[in-house]
Amino acid sequence: MVKLIEHGVFLKDNRFLDEGGDPAVGKKGTIAHSILTSHNVGGDDKHLKIRFDALASHDITYVGILMTARAGGLEELPLPYVLTNCHNSLCAVGGTINEDDHMFGLSAAKKYGAIYVPAHQAVIHAFMREMMSGCGKMILGSDSHTRYGALGTMAVGEGGPELVKQILRRTYDVDMPEVIAVHLTGKPRPGVGPQDVALAIIGAVFSKKFVKNKVLEFVGDGIANLPIEFRNGIDVMTTETTCLSSIWTTDAETQRYFQMHGRPEAYKALAPADMAYYDGAVLVDLSKVEPMIALPFHPSNTYTVRQLNENAGDILRQIEIKGEEQLGLAPGTLQLTDKVDPATGRVRVDQGVIAGCAGGTYDNLCAAADILRGTSIGADSFALSAYPASQPAFVRMLDTGIASELMRAGATLRTAFCGPCFGAGDVPANGGLSIRHSTRNFPNREGSKPGEGQFASVALMDARSIAATAAAGGLLTGADELDVEYRTPDYKFDTSIYENRVWFGYGKADKNAELKFGPNIKDWPKMPALGDNLVLGVASVIDDEVTTTDELIPSGESSSYRSNPFRLSRLTLSRRDPEYVNRADAIHAAAQSYAGEEYDPALLDQNAVAAMEAAIAACGKLEGSVSIGSLVCAVRPGDGSAREQAASCQRVLGGAANIARDYATKRYRSNLINWGMLPLTCPEMAMGKNSGTMEDEILCGDWLVLPGIRSAVADGAETVTGYLYHTKDGSLTKHTFSLGSLTDDERKIILAGSLTGRAREEREEAGK
Repeated sequence: MVKLIEHGVFLKDNRFLDEGGDPAVGKKGTIAHSILTSHNVGGDDKHLKIRFDALASHDITYVGILMTARAGGLEELPLPYVLTNCHNSLCAVGGTINEDDHMFGLSAAKKYGAIYVPAHQAVIHAFMREMMSGCGKMILGSDSHTRYGALGTMAVGEGGPELVKQILRRTYDVDMPEVIAVHLTGKPRPGVGPQDVALAIIGAVFSKKFVKNKVLEFVGDGIANLPIEFRNGIDVMTTETTCLSSIWTTDAETQRYFQMHGRPEAYKALAPADMAYYDGAVLVDLSKVEPMIALPFHPSNTYTVRQLNENAGDILRQIEIKGEEQLGLAPGTLQLTDKVDPATGRVRVDQGVIAGCAGGTYDNLCAAADILRGTSIGADSFALSAYPASQPAFVRMLDTGIASELMRAGATLRTAFCGPCFGAGDVPANGGLSIRHSTRNFPNREGSKPGEGQFASVALMDARSIAATAAAGGLLTGADELDVEYRTPDYKFDTSIYENRVWFGYGKADKNAELKFGPNIKDWPKMPALGDNLVLGVASVIDDEVTTTDELIPSGESSSYRSNPFRLSRLTLSRRDPEYVNRADAIHAAAQSYAGEEYDPALLDQNAVAAMEAAIAACGKLEGSVSIGSLVCAVRPGDGSAREQAASCQRVLGGAANIARDYATKRYRSNLINWGMLPLTCPEMAMGKNSGTMEDEILCGDWLVLPGIRSAVADGAETVTGYLYHTKDGSLTKHTFSLGSLTDDERKIILAGSLTGRAREEREEAGK
């Protein structure tokens, strides 16, 4: 159902050709190229400097973003900025602090001129689709699933500092990305939904890193066979491929969407040129896609529902073994094989959830209602919850009777909330298996607490097969097994719902308005500038093949503390390396007592002294000041969320660098840079038990000395030399680390210690 073309090809007349002229000319024929260059203000089409048309954040990111921008001199927002409240909506958790954040957001919208969407009105991406998307536009969001390509909008999910740059009239700097064609043909079978198509694509490309940091451009005659919400459902999941962004050919269906939402001017036809060149292609025959399931613990861990039910015991046993090894659990902890029903051999699940930007669309919920009409989910332990993604969608469900159909069958309807996507809603019982039409199924993403002996699992499925499973009382069932009449009522969008409740403040800034600060809202601590030399204590070494941002900083209950940098930092790596914070604290204490003065061994940890003495013996005197910080080492960190806190929490604890063999996403590497941390790579370095010689191995408690690092960064060096001191035997090994390609602005940010520090320097230079 999915095939890959792993080399450059031309597209002409809906066919791929190996020859077609000059690839450099053909690249300019893609939709992606035309949108990117139209937003490039730098004049160099190879090294882009992008200005976006709008920004979007939710309530676990916008406080930190606005506080950072405020420190950088924010007076009035120069572009539309939407503040939604779909993550920290559980106002009873943590006392008043979540609603305090909301009141800060509203006051900031009034003061700086933002658009404020109150809690329960819409999840971030539903509102942006409905109200802010437009063909040919670009939108930047502080959420990794910022994807509106099916509406002709190139959208990018990044960490908060990238939004701060736009607010402070800086640019989003990126090299012109490669573009991969996603060629759709055929028509989906009845019972197959957007999540099935998305999971099929993710399963085919993720492990190959085939589309990493590239743009996916959807083309092909199969697009015409997909309703617009079906396209949106595929598009939002492209984040899980690790692509940079996405864009689709637009047509009459796209035009109808904008007309329906009262914004006909937002439409224009987008299509590749008669001859366009792509750096590869993903071929998807929609007619061959079956109901899919992504088993724990990643959206790329895909099987067809049919495959799983036919081989449930064997497959689940493999997942148990792999998961227990990945999470460091004792054998038998996950007990997924217990989910095999002895009577049928099929999988029996405990819970179904249809929610968020991926699952909570009107079309998905209508299809679920069609499947459940006249049935019951039963009165046993299986439960089904559905979260319409916006109040307009919910109102239409009420008007058409879709809501009552679901409720009569036993489903519980909730308001717009992203909680089930990150572990703050519908947490299953210990040992439970939840099937969800949401975005991710990373470890503990469902809200369990492994540190307290709680374990549960999530598998991703489409709303249709979740409803089919619900109709079977929790016995895993693909929707293609049922004979269902799908009769989705026409959707009508009621703009008055937002007009009556949303604060549309763009262009209406009131500089005299006061910000409302709750007691949990704290300023960022000052980040020290990079010293002439850097000494790094190794605080954590993670040997997993991929480390998610959920493992770097947990989702779920931690979201309540996202406005308090120090308090949140205490949760860093808590699920993956519980001793990290203590190790980082010890290194940070040494750094604070040392304070970057000229090298004085009397002020330092004895192992740090030994490391520097050994480095001095190898390379000579350390000239100038010495900075001390902590270091996190991981094989491939940063998969998943755009949350900047995965990096900022390390920085708050005194972190100064990461070492990786590779970074899973551009956005995590960008977060490191924007928080003044070195994004080092070293393919030869052995992380813990990973392969490599003993001389290459780096362990907690080791120290790394980077002589002359400030000059190297300032002078544009792409590699630096470091000396690794092995505390276990007192040996010293020399290594070359790559800084990768850094822009001039990124180098200045690292030198200043953070984006905030750089903004402060600029204001001082300007005499402000």
